[in-house]
Formats: sequence, C-alpha cells, structure tokens
Amino acid sequence: LDLPVVATHPVQFLSCEEFTAHEARTCISAGEILANPRRARRFNDQQCFKTQAEMVALFADMPAALANAVQIATRCNLILELGKPRLPDFPIPDGLSVDDFLTLQAQQGLELRLERLYPDTAVREANRERYAARLKFETDTIIKMGFPGYFLIVADFIQWAKNNGVPVGPGRGSGAGSLVAYSLSITDLDPLAYNLLFERFLNPERVSMPDFDIDFCQEGRDRVIQYVKDRYGKDAVSQIATFGTMAAKAAVRDVGRVLDLGYNFCDGISKLIPFKPGKLVTIADARKEEPLLAERETHEEEVAQLLALAEQVEGITRNVGMHAGGVLIAPGKLTDFCPLYTQGGDTGVVSQYDKDDVEAVGLVKFDFLGLTTLTILDRAVRYIKQLDPAMAHFSLESLPLNDAASYDLLTKAKTVAVFQLESRGMQGMLKDARPDRFEDIIALVALYRPGPMDLIPDFCRRKHGERFDYPDPRTEGILSETYGIMVYQEQVMQMAQVVGGYSLGGADLLRRAMGKKKAEEMAEHRQIFRDGAANDGLSNEKADEIFDLMEKFAGYGFNKSHAAAYALLSYHTAYLKAHHPAAFMAANLSLAMDDTDKIKILVEDALEICKLKLLPPDINHSDYRFMPVGVPGKKACEIRYGLGAVKGSGQSAIEAIMAARAEKPFTDLFDFCKRVDKRQINRRTIESLVRAGAFDCFGVERASLLASVGMAMEGAEQAEAAANQVCLFGGDDDHFHATPQYLKVPAWGDKQRLTEEKAALGFYLSGHLFHAYRDEARRFARTKLCDLAASREPRMIAGVISAVRTQMTQRGKMIIITLDDASATVDVTVYSELYEPNRALFKEDEFLAVQGKISEDRFSGGLRITAEKVMDIGAARIAFGRKFAFALTDRIDAAQMKAMLEPFRSAGGLPLTIHYTQQGIDCEICWPDDWRVMPVDALQRILMERLGAKSAAVEYS
Repeated sequence: LDLPVVATHPVQFLSCEEFTAHEARTCISAGEILANPRRARRFNDQQCFKTQAEMVALFADMPAALANAVQIATRCNLILELGKPRLPDFPIPDGLSVDDFLTLQAQQGLELRLERLYPDTAVREANRERYAARLKFETDTIIKMGFPGYFLIVADFIQWAKNNGVPVGPGRGSGAGSLVAYSLSITDLDPLAYNLLFERFLNPERVSMPDFDIDFCQEGRDRVIQYVKDRYGKDAVSQIATFGTMAAKAAVRDVGRVLDLGYNFCDGISKLIPFKPGKLVTIADARKEEPLLAERETHEEEVAQLLALAEQVEGITRNVGMHAGGVLIAPGKLTDFCPLYTQGGDTGVVSQYDKDDVEAVGLVKFDFLGLTTLTILDRAVRYIKQLDPAMAHFSLESLPLNDAASYDLLTKAKTVAVFQLESRGMQGMLKDARPDRFEDIIALVALYRPGPMDLIPDFCRRKHGERFDYPDPRTEGILSETYGIMVYQEQVMQMAQVVGGYSLGGADLLRRAMGKKKAEEMAEHRQIFRDGAANDGLSNEKADEIFDLMEKFAGYGFNKSHAAAYALLSYHTAYLKAHHPAAFMAANLSLAMDDTDKIKILVEDALEICKLKLLPPDINHSDYRFMPVGVPGKKACEIRYGLGAVKGSGQSAIEAIMAARAEKPFTDLFDFCKRVDKRQINRRTIESLVRAGAFDCFGVERASLLASVGMAMEGAEQAEAAANQVCLFGGDDDHFHATPQYLKVPAWGDKQRLTEEKAALGFYLSGHLFHAYRDEARRFARTKLCDLAASREPRMIAGVISAVRTQMTQRGKMIIITLDDASATVDVTVYSELYEPNRALFKEDEFLAVQGKISEDRFSGGLRITAEKVMDIGAARIAFGRKFAFALTDRIDAAQMKAMLEPFRSAGGLPLTIHYTQQGIDCEICWPDDWRVMPVDALQRILMERLGAKSAAVEYS
C-alpha cells in the first residue's frame, strides 16, 4: 500500500504510577486475584501517556514516523460549535411561520380549556383577560428565546399518545407552571388556579433550554418513542447513554476482592464509609468524618494498601447503561452530531455521549418517563366502564377536587396504593394533617422529604387552629395556603417580587443563587433585596430578617408545579379507591403480578380496608389479570384472582387456556389436558395452578389433582395420537373415550394445603398458618403486627416466618426474618449471638415469638425490630402457660395413656391436668408435679386423635 510509518503508543493509563491501579481494574473486570502468578498479564508499566521528550527518545531512529504522527494530529484538529440547541424542523401549514403556528395553536387550545373550566359564558368572559394576558406573555417569551419548535414537537407526540390510547401524566416538574403547555395539552393542570409560575420553568432573564419531563404509561411509552422515530426518521432518534462510576464503598469491596483480603475484612472497612442519602461520600471525605477509618489506615498496613488503591479506582467508569427516559431528536442523522452504539436486543441505538455532552453539542433531550400509576389509572377506568355501561363517559379529568369521601379516606390514612401517600410515614402525617382541600395534598407531597419534614408538625397545628404571624403583611396572599410556612420555591420567588421588588425572572435567579449558597452572589442579592424593600419603607434590619428566612427555606423548598401535578395523581387514585375500590385494586394487583410482596400487601388492604371479597383463581373464570366482578348498576365488591399471578405460569400459557375454554368451560382435569395447547403449557404450569386452587371448581381434593397431572397429560397425548390414527386409517375410537379416574391419595391437611398454596402464589390465600395459633398467641403477644409502634421497652410479637435472608457482618452471620401474623408483616433482625444457638427455629412457615425493641426507620418510613429473645410455640407455651390440660369423656387405661405421653415428658415442661366427664362425674385430675410434658402440637394431635380427647390446650393465667 506504500503507506508511511507513524509513531504511536498503546496508552492504557496516564502515568507509570497508575500501573498497579490499572491492573486492579483489569482484575476487577476479569474476576481475578492481583497476586495470582498464573493470571494473564496483557499490560506493562510502560503503557502510560508518554511526554514529547519520551516519544522523541523512543523513536530517535525514526524521526519521520514522529513527523507523520504530528501531521495526523494536525489534520484531526476540529473546532466544534458547542452550546447551540439544534431542533428538528416541525412541519407547519403553508403560509405560517413557526412562531405564528405556536401562537395560533396556543390560542385555540386555551379557548377549549376555558370552555371546560368555565361552562358559564359570563364567568368565562370575566376570567378571559387574565388568561389571555398570561398566554401572550408566555408566547412572546417563548418566541423571543427561540423555542416555539420545542413546544410544538412536545405537544405533537403527547397529542399522538392521547389519541392512541397511551395515558399521559398531568405534568411533571416546573413545566406544569406554563399556561402555553396547558393550552397545548402538554399538561393538564391549570397553572393560574394554583398560582404556578412560568418563570420557574422558562426564565426570560436566563437563556436555557426548556425541559419538559413527560410521564407516560409504562406499557405505552415505547409506542410513543416509535412514533417519534417514524415521524423524524429512525436515524435521527436515539436514547442516551449513562456511565455508572465506582463509588467509595464499591471501590473498597472490589479492590479488597482482587487483593484477596477476605469478605468480612473488606465489608468492615466499607461500612466505615458513611452513607448519606443523595450525597456522594468519597474515601477522602470518609477519612475526615470517621476517626476509626483514619486510625486503622495509620496502624494497619493492609487497610492503608486497600484505601490507597481503592482511591485510585474510585470514580472511574464501571459500566455503561441507558438513561431512564432521555430521548434525542436530531435535525438530521445523529451520526452528524455524536457517536452511537447498540446495546443489543430491542433497545435500538444509544448515544455514546451522556446527557451533559449531548446538550453541549446542541442535541435536545426529551424525557419520556414511564409511570406505572398512569397504567393503573387507565386500567381502572376501563374496568369501571366495562362493569357498568352507564359509566361509559367517566373520566378522571372531570372529577371534582372537593370530594368528601376522598378526603375522608386520606384523613383516615387508608392510602395503600394511593400515589405518593402510601408509606407508613405519609400515613402518620395524613392522620395529623387531616387534609380537606386539594392545596393540602400539594403541600403534604412537598413537605414529606428530608429537611422540610421537620415543618410538618407546625403545618398540622397551624392548619387546625394554632395562631401564626406572617413575615410581612404583604406576604399573606403568598403564604396563607401553607399557613405562614414557606414550602415552595415559587413562594420564595413571589416574596422576592412582593417585598424586594424583583421581577419573577430575577427572583428565579435569586432562588438559584440561594440554592447554590455562593457567598459573593448572595451578598449582591441581599443588597438588591434591601434596596427594593426600602422603596416600600422597609428597614435594612427587617429586610435582612425576611431575606434570611427566604434563604433558609430556599435550601429545601419544593417545586410547587411538580407537587401540584403529582398531587393531582394522588387525588385521582384516592378518588378511585374511595368510589370504585374493586376496579382500582384489581388494576393495582394486575400491575404487581411479578411482585409477591406487593400483591400480599394489596390483598390484605383489599380485604381489610376496602371490604372486598377476593375470589380464588379459577381455571374456568379467571383471566390473565385480576378482574373486578360485579353487575351493572351495583357497586362491584369482588375481585377474581388473575392466573398470571400464579408462579410458573406465563402470559402465553394463560392465553392458551383462555382460548381453549372460549368454546365451553373445562369439565375436569382430563378435559383440560386434552383441550389446551400442549406447546404452550407444561406440567410445571398445571401443577402450580393445582397448588394455587385453580382446579378446585371440579370438586376434587388438590392432593388427588396433583397426583393425577402426569396421568392426565399422558392420557391426553394418547387420545390425540389415537384420534390422528383414526383419521388416517378410519375405524372407531370409542374405546379411547373411557372416563379416566383420579388417583386416590391422602388429602392434604390445612398446613400442607396452605404451604403448597404459598409455593404457587407467594402467600396464603384460602387461610393462614398463623390462624392455628392466633387466639393462643394473643395471650402473650397481644399486639397485632399491623398495630405496632416504636417502643423503648422490649415488646413481644408473634407470627409465622415467611422469609429468611442471611447476611455476613463483622460479628458473624446475621439473619433478617419476615414475620407474618395475617394482619401485616415485619422484618426482624437477628444477630449472630442469638442466631447461632437458635438456628433450628428459623424455618419458613414455622411459628416464632420474638421479644425485641421496635424503633422507627426514618429512611424507609417503616419500623426496625431487633430481636433479643426468640421462642417457638412450645417454648412460648412453657414460658407463658400455666398448665397443659385435656378433656376426656371415655375411660382410658392409665398405662396406655402414660405410654403415649412418655415421649413428651420433660422436667422443663408444663404440669398436666385432665378434665374428666362421664355419667354425672365431672372432675379435674392433676398429675404429680414430676409428670410434666412439652406442650407441642404433636402432643395435641395424639391426645385428640388416639385418646379421643375433646380438647387439648395450654391454659394461661
């Protein structure tokens, strides 16, 4: 090819000192040990970035090669135009500019909105001027800043989504404060009704791209993205890369692993690095904040080596992912603006630049976010319309925001499945606040976060009568809806406008400055605020007092536009739960079919709070999803369990079942196996459906059904083969139609039936294992798990173990058990010193009593329980029981009785008493004190089954 030679170097790291860190990164990736002499060594310490002098020395005998390298570098020099937004051209009608088209669309949209907001013509005309003035200000600002195309593009794909059955959220983020967005149906919340500010979204005094965050139904989001690809060209649309970096804790664990330091050692060092939600803590920060870490680094060579190496890999890119919602729409081929790559599968192409770099090269990011709440609302509305044709015109948009039943539900904190309001902490806040207007919901959504959470008690007291003062009389109109408390960023902006004389655009700059806490910038704004306040006669002292108050609240003030939009979703979910609980809970259950824990919570709430009846899975009546059951004109009060929620069943299998039964119901298991598509349904699926009770409609014991599955499937295959044979050769196939018989096996007891049911469904549906102990357990564990509260004193609780998780700590093995008493579940932490001597007790589906301290977990909003003592049912009976008594009405041979009781005899057991009744004799026989028994379940069964005892139980004081 006669190509010239070029001097280059395979650079892997910046300096030679980074070689060990580079090798550590290589070992992390390959799962190797750094000191392993047999591992592949593909790099050396000379693969650093050479200086010019080093390159000249290396290629001293080939100066032409160096000159060629410089020539290539010179040719590759390129100056990119950065920071200029590049939007695709939005198609507009002939004769109109993009500015004119935006103005026209906004005006027409506003007219439709006003007709719905104010059906009365006189009222509409009285309000028209303020809406028209706001719309003109916004459109003029958008046009002046050059963003009409952006608004039209967003409005277009949102309108397509709404027209094609993809639910769209009412708004998200500061975009809900725009009247133009409301007029174009980008958002669905009137910004003037709730005093939302356009300048919080698009500031005319600070040029930056607007950024709408759009929530779509999780199931329909990809359809909208496909529409955008079809409209602008697939070469112009992609999603955005994200780069996961190695944080301090992960760096310590990974480097410790390649140094072969042992799990417990590395985990212990990792746990010395503080965890701060929402804040990145580096190893350097950890040294300053955790004295023990610094001390160990000083005195332990292994710790010093670990931290030194971990610090070099900390912050490096560990993996490439995809932005949760960001989509790029370019004015041409994306490859003209940024490099692309594909992740494989159905994800399509993804930019190699992250969100900051794509913005730098001028590409505009559109956020297509998936929100399951929208799917739930959409499905619930469909169910409502299906159940009752009279509700055909029902829509969430037309709901009144003053519904008493909805606020009663919120006040009583019956908010499981209510958007944003279902955590335990939120429920406590709702009980204290007792919201009775939509503005209260907005405030509570904004307040329930770290920081402003401390203001909740003041908010609640002031709402219910406690007196308070405003910082300045002019701020009453701003702060009255939040009872004198600054909750929103918009309130800070409005106070700057009213008291300090700022424009709203300038007030937004002040808000940003307060959030960044830059001293020099804040000093400038303080003087501007003083000067503006002085124009109305306010002293510097009073102005500073108000400014300090604003600065304090600006640090954690919430975006009101976002809170209002999400509060609307909260209200919609609360309304549906209050008025259409069966449809609403069925929609929630259908979306949670892959999450057993969530289904359990929803089922308990549906039964206990909504007073609904849950119909079991039924092979002849259940759909893939949970479905409300009712008759037109009456409130639906039942939900049919979805077959898709049965473990081991897939959507294709359930659809095959539904297709087979479309002609007529199945008559028995054998009929089922004959008629379903065997390519879609396997033995495991059928057995799981049997365990779940889906075949109970045939009136056959589950044990017998399960034992007969293999025979039924073989019979179906033989019948199919015989039918094919008859078709091929002719003849009579009557002998293949003999009625098969189920295999006879012993029926399951309650415990096995429930255990098998749990294996199929993830929880107990037709009963609960705890019910066998419930009345007895309440004698020593009096509080239901659903009624637990934090307590300084140890409390006794009881339930059945539904899950066991193991973790390793510096102190040894620790387990977290999930305890379930049919009213709720709680997680209990059991440390090694308690776990080791009692490990036989921690088995799923077994009873356990726990004594421990209960504290609030502010991070999760739940309760944290640390076990101090654990007991199985036998130990609990001995600890709290007075004696073991059983009743007899027939004569029993004493020797025979003693022989039966002997295996349960124990000096550490309970005294034994017989209540004997026969032919006028009624007496109590107390056995000698040295004849004590262990009061286990097996003893009760033997006494009742073999001795004919009428009752056998522990008696408590």
